[in-house]
Amino acid sequence: MTTEITIPAGAATLAGALSLPERAHTLVLFVHGSGSSRHSPRNQFVARTLNNAGLATLLFDLLTPNEERIDSYTAEFRFNIELLAERLSHATKWTREQANTRELDIGYFGSSTGAAAALVAAAEFPDVAAVVSRGGRPDLAGDALPKVEAPTLLIVGGKDEVVITLNEQAQREMCSEVKLEIVPGATHLFEEPGALDRVAKLATDWFLRHSDAAKSARQRTGAKPSSLPHS
Repeated sequence: MTTEITIPAGAATLAGALSLPERAHTLVLFVHGSGSSRHSPRNQFVARTLNNAGLATLLFDLLTPNEERIDSYTAEFRFNIELLAERLSHATKWTREQANTRELDIGYFGSSTGAAAALVAAAEFPDVAAVVSRGGRPDLAGDALPKVEAPTLLIVGGKDEVVITLNEQAQREMCSEVKLEIVPGATHLFEEPGALDRVAKLATDWFLRHSDAAKSARQRTGAKPSSLPHS
């Protein structure tokens, strides 16, 4: 079941869609890329795959409608990684204030510039269970990269040669568990037959593996998912 929600983010209000399968123990927040929104068909496809595997998802707009209108002409917001990461931080904190999501582990799925925002936010919240980047620009996360503790999967199309190089550079700067998966024959948007299915499968396996690891660790210690800072 998908519920339309709104997220307060400072002076802004962000629209979103929350899908919460029964007995889900991990919530994946989607961080879309340049010029996109919560209506991205590629992210919606991946989200449905995650839902079918029992993972909850939150797709939300990083920009307000007015900001999107401005950005469509000026592109001034889509590469503002600091702003995008701040909006993701607000969304993450919002999930910790809701009765139906506060006990869930958190994962991030970032695309294009959204992947950089996801990594910047993951550096702020060390208990994020896992991060997945699809055709992302993790290099734009800059100084945050060595601070990320979450296991991170970088997925890049085999024909997206420039982005492969940028992901390899970012991988070398990270200290956490990082894996680079190259989807053969795929371009930046993974529009080739079977390419997006492969992305969805890789992401699902990554989130399930690391959410299960976090759950097992809590069972051993008796701990609950840790509260994220609200400052």
